[in-house]
Amino acid sequence: MFARAPSSKLGHSILPVANYIPAAVSYYPQRCVFPLFQVSTPRSTHSIRALSDRALFGRKNKNYGQISPASRNDHRRGTPPHLTYRPFSTQDIPEELRNQERCRVESTKPGEPTIHALFEPNTSTWQYIVSDPASSHAVIIDTVLDYDRTTQTISTQSADAIRKMVKDQGYKIVMILETHIHADHMTAASYLQTKLAQDQGFQPPISIGKRIEQVQNLFGQRYGVPEAEYKGVFGKYFDDDEIFNIGELSASVLHLPGHTPDHVGYKIGENVFCGDSAFHADIGTARCDFPGGSARDMFQSGRKLLSLADGVKIWTGHDYPPQGREDLRPWMSVREHRRHNKHLMDGTTLEAYVAMREERDAKMSEPKLLHPSLQVNIRAGRLPKPTPSGYRMLHLPLKFEGVAW
Repeated sequence: MFARAPSSKLGHSILPVANYIPAAVSYYPQRCVFPLFQVSTPRSTHSIRALSDRALFGRKNKNYGQISPASRNDHRRGTPPHLTYRPFSTQDIPEELRNQERCRVESTKPGEPTIHALFEPNTSTWQYIVSDPASSHAVIIDTVLDYDRTTQTISTQSADAIRKMVKDQGYKIVMILETHIHADHMTAASYLQTKLAQDQGFQPPISIGKRIEQVQNLFGQRYGVPEAEYKGVFGKYFDDDEIFNIGELSASVLHLPGHTPDHVGYKIGENVFCGDSAFHADIGTARCDFPGGSARDMFQSGRKLLSLADGVKIWTGHDYPPQGREDLRPWMSVREHRRHNKHLMDGTTLEAYVAMREERDAKMSEPKLLHPSLQVNIRAGRLPKPTPSGYRMLHLPLKFEGVAW
């Protein structure tokens, strides 16, 4: 269901677009533009609602400030030098926010983190808060900005639940980590960065692997996103195998291409947060048919993960329990994956994996939130700049039945 807005205010246009969706999906040669506008909600969350006018053929189409490339890697190790913590203010966070935490692993020895796993059910996404017990410094990994496809509304309940947990635990968030540009949900990284800056007196950088620029350039051009809205929007660009600190914890960056070429994981103690590389053993691995994705690379990334010590926990980005499994589980050990992962278990050959993965990917449809997610996520979660008429615009591909004109 879509609300109508006066067409004179929409300012929408039809623009050419190149092939930019998964190989399993028919390519759409044109796109329309639809506006976003801000509304307030009774829950005191910040919301965006999208309005769409009719398509041409009669159907409704369903501040970590910018930092120069030369200096954006200055946060080498540890926490920001201007770390001054002040009490957390939560006047605008509803007390009745539901607790999305589904798993907690407490630190039992020095060098190991305490981990909170929060599950966002609409996109089946695991979000993580990983903290150093000695200093209460923490990072947040792969957050979700809530999006209702029926009403075209963006809201912040999940992100506000993370803020509340940060406050309740007394954490100081020193970095917001992204494993890749997600195509199935919008990131709340920019929203949380802004709110945490108010809460704790300093702004945690949004951080990602260094190859992100090739992904931003690809989708920025194909969606018509102005360069100024995605260039330099991340505060930290990690090198492969780079080491960084979370308080007294040592963490490192693993390049895990396959799902996307820029994909990274984060090893913190005896834990790896692998994003969309490996899923639960009864699911296997993620699709590899996005631009720059590769089943061969995914297999090699999977073997890299499974070459770690048996007891290392691999924390995944999503869980889609199949029939017969009711419980959600955010992690499995390397040993469990080597014995049971349906795509990566010991004995699986590269050739067999590639044949299986490519056959499966050819039958998959595009993610439901593909287009809004990519456009928001290449901006690190920032909203599009408003037009002179005040609208924030996103592009939406048009599908044609029969011949286009």
